[in-house]
Amino acid sequence: MRIGELSERTGTPRRLLRYYEEQKLILPDRCANGYRSYDERLVDRVLQIRGLLDAGLPTRIIKRILPCLDKPRRIHFSDATPEMIATLENERDRMSRRIECLTRNRDAISEYLDAVRSDNTAS
Repeated sequence: MRIGELSERTGTPRRLLRYYEEQKLILPDRCANGYRSYDERLVDRVLQIRGLLDAGLPTRIIKRILPCLDKPRRIHFSDATPEMIATLENERDRMSRRIECLTRNRDAISEYLDAVRSDNTAS
């Protein structure tokens, strides 16, 4: 698929897709005419990258953990430093706290909606 279709399917601007390519987060093929050709699997990859960026991970870390998102998972980091491991642990813990907060907020909204709906049906 061409960059416009990938952009449309993922809601990601073309410019940002080119940035992902510069950062080697996605690797499109090149056609004989020089156009980029994006494999279908890159739709999910772009959505995963966006989710990780939204969670606050920098692209340098995302690039390192992308193999964890593929199957079969063959992960070997010969250069994983204690600092990188600590950074990933901190990011994981921060995400867990955010998930807990979002879950509490979702549950509160659900309770509110249940109360509003029961009040409306009682009227």
